[in-house]
Amino acid sequence: MKSSDLAQRPPLPPFTEETARQKVQLAEDAWNSRDPERIALAYTPDTEWRNRVEFVNGRAEAIALLRRKWAKEHDYRLRKTLWAFTGNRIAVRFEYEWHDDAGQWWRSHGNENWEFDAHGLMARRYASINDQPIDESERKFRWARP
Repeated sequence: MKSSDLAQRPPLPPFTEETARQKVQLAEDAWNSRDPERIALAYTPDTEWRNRVEFVNGRAEAIALLRRKWAKEHDYRLRKTLWAFTGNRIAVRFEYEWHDDAGQWWRSHGNENWEFDAHGLMARRYASINDQPIDESERKFRWARP
């Protein structure tokens, strides 16, 4: 599939503060859906990711990573915040909370660097993430799951 065959995913670069914030919110909403196939459509077919210590190439590998992620990270809830933007790039900081099979709650903190193609699809995603154990009483993200 050629890049020119792909549908556009507005907002498109170059980003303004308003469109960068829209892109961040769209990403937050998509990841909170925990639907790997839906999420993958926002990325180029040959997208490149670094997620923690794992390197991913292409949508199929991204979908596989997300399936593994949410098999481990239960009751996942994510917040992303725009950190910076320029041209076709956006930097975000994020936090998400989840619990493991043993019931231990975690708050994961991180930063992501995103690069988009002319169609608004994310071509590169580099994520640095650290996990902090928390008590259930310390959770900040308690909204109902759809």
